[in-house]
Amino acid sequence: MSSKQEIATFAGGCFWCMVEPFDERPGIIDVVSGYTGGTLENPTYEQVASNTTGHVEAVQITFDPTIMPYEQLVTTFWQQIDPTDPNGQFNDRGESYQTAIFYHNEEQRQTAEKSKKNLENSGKFSKPIVTEIVPAKPFYVAEDAHQDYYKKQSFHYRLYKKGSGREDFIKNNWQSNVDKTKLKEKLTPLQYNVTQENGTEAPFQNEYWDNEEEGIYVDIVSGDVLFSSNEKFNSACGWPSFTKPLDSYQIKENIDKSHGMIRTEVRSKGADSHLGHVFEDGPKEAGGLRYCMNSAAMHFIPKDKMAEEGYGNYLYLFN
Repeated sequence: MSSKQEIATFAGGCFWCMVEPFDERPGIIDVVSGYTGGTLENPTYEQVASNTTGHVEAVQITFDPTIMPYEQLVTTFWQQIDPTDPNGQFNDRGESYQTAIFYHNEEQRQTAEKSKKNLENSGKFSKPIVTEIVPAKPFYVAEDAHQDYYKKQSFHYRLYKKGSGREDFIKNNWQSNVDKTKLKEKLTPLQYNVTQENGTEAPFQNEYWDNEEEGIYVDIVSGDVLFSSNEKFNSACGWPSFTKPLDSYQIKENIDKSHGMIRTEVRSKGADSHLGHVFEDGPKEAGGLRYCMNSAAMHFIPKDKMAEEGYGNYLYLFN
């Protein structure tokens, strides 16, 4: 393993739901489902599910910390779980579904402990945070059927995530509550209309449609990173267009039936800002998608300002 690779291990209840939030993000090399924390060697799914092995379902993540800092992984972990539940997660009960952060070195331990303390002090939850932070133990890879379940069984995965209660919990507890009054003071009328009222700016008369400078595009409300100039292309539609998000975790897609059409709306996950729509008429060699965004929903940070504005870890994009 190179000096630019580390391992992180998290238990967040059913491991089916713990792969997607980390998978295919910048700096993530691999995400594997498995079992850890107990003493039985090479356990099976049935043995772990019996709640007699001491193991929990977990994911082990290989990542490049120069691109995806461990602190960011821990933050993502918290945002997938109910950290106040000592007996499982959502509809999944028993010790095999308990939550934990398994640290692999002293730096990870300190980062995890600090993050947990910040969460306790935030007042977000009225009950105590019970997720344990413990030394990593041997990790046993789960059966093939449980790897990348969100891809292999996507329909059932969506039903399960919704039916278990996890999806609604995340939406109700981890999505930012934006103060609309303060936001009106912060944003221009056009920015507010686009992000909060699902508006659309005029084509060819917006700030970034023809911007060719190197840099990143962040959510105008939250500052979360959305797109990179590396994926921007001239679609001749009059709005900034991208072949894919820089970090898919930061966006969500909804069915939009407004204006007598059926389209796929794109919103930012953290602030729930309306960004634009995604269409299937993009460059085929780059996947065939066109993320058609509103300039008013984004703030562009040029490459030479990224470190100054706190986005220095994304400079790898242009090296």
